[in-house]
Amino acid sequence: MASGPLGLLAYRYATMALAPAVPFFLRQRALRGKEDTARIGERLGYATVKRPAGELVWIHGASVGECMAGLPLVDAFLKQDRNVLMTSGTVTSAQLLAERLPGRAIHQFVPIDTPAAVKRFLEHWQPQIGLFVDSELWPNLLRLSHARGTKLALINGRISERSFEGWRRARRIATSLLSQFDVCLAQDADTAHRLKMLGAPHVEVTGNLKADAAPLNVNPVKLNELQTAINGRPILLAASTHPGEDETILPAHDTLRATFRDLLTIIVPRHPDRGPDIAMLCGGRSNVRRSSGSLPTQDIQVYIADTMGELGLLYSIAPFAFVGGSLIPHGGQNPLEPAHVRCAVMAGPHTHNFSPAYQAIFTAQGAGLVNGCTDIVGLAKRWLSNPDDARDAGQAAKSAAAALGGGVKKTLDLIEPLLADARA
Repeated sequence: MASGPLGLLAYRYATMALAPAVPFFLRQRALRGKEDTARIGERLGYATVKRPAGELVWIHGASVGECMAGLPLVDAFLKQDRNVLMTSGTVTSAQLLAERLPGRAIHQFVPIDTPAAVKRFLEHWQPQIGLFVDSELWPNLLRLSHARGTKLALINGRISERSFEGWRRARRIATSLLSQFDVCLAQDADTAHRLKMLGAPHVEVTGNLKADAAPLNVNPVKLNELQTAINGRPILLAASTHPGEDETILPAHDTLRATFRDLLTIIVPRHPDRGPDIAMLCGGRSNVRRSSGSLPTQDIQVYIADTMGELGLLYSIAPFAFVGGSLIPHGGQNPLEPAHVRCAVMAGPHTHNFSPAYQAIFTAQGAGLVNGCTDIVGLAKRWLSNPDDARDAGQAAKSAAAALGGGVKKTLDLIEPLLADARA
């Protein structure tokens, strides 16, 4: 690393100098609910679980989306009788993995990126290979993993045009970081091209792992309970919304109620702690929050589903859904999740996080792109008025999502030689 870019050298020494303050920083985050108080030691590199004997595959995802993408690989490695460690950096991802991670796999919080914490982590776990999902590039974690001989791969890689332009301004740093990987596996050709332009040494296109993910969990008891409460009312579902989008969904709800008097609008905020804010935005519209344990009675207009891990349940009761993060320049949330359960998809113009998936789904449906309130009302009215049309769109979305699959097998085929090298 001594011959690396000055920016990375400065980062290395800065993280060493600031390391004594890290425990205080983590405690402050814990007070805000950003860290798990009982597991802060993991963030400092102290393991809370014994390392299993034998080969260990380490998969790292930053948060919920990346971890969900990695779950099909976890299942595949466990079927090969390999030990799996999955790390993530957020409390919400840990909560999700506690429900979704198979029992034989281990979850730990990723160590904070100081040399001492990373060394403690690596000395305990000694992984043969590290698979980094999406674009999570921590300099010390990559450098020290590479230095101890751990084979490294960037998987399900994605770099947006905006991120690419930022990395191009620091190309030497980008090249140095990407050179730590033995292989970089991109979701699509655009990302593969950008990785090559930034100096990644070995790039392959494997597709999006999320296309191979199992459908989201649905609790049958809760499903029956919610369906009974809704009692056949027409539904406008807005899933994974971000600030600035609820202000469009609610006026669409008002307009649609002129035609569908008993319409129930369900808003699922991407971050559940926004539930109270959405309730305030509702103004005079009658509403309840799911986090309070309430169900939507017949007089409720807006149901705020501010809970974790229930998207599968909500997609299962709606014929179509608006998928958030797309009316604002966020890039869109995952459209494959509703498509997997035959829930037709509509979304705004900002869908670069999942461009191939949105393009395939919209093409198959023959509709789906909405630029604002008027478009949402128009398409929702069409699908609410013609249930057969909505069902056909949902089936088309499911078929399009299935056609995008195969990323898990391609990834496993390209990872296997690295595991063989690690054994040797």
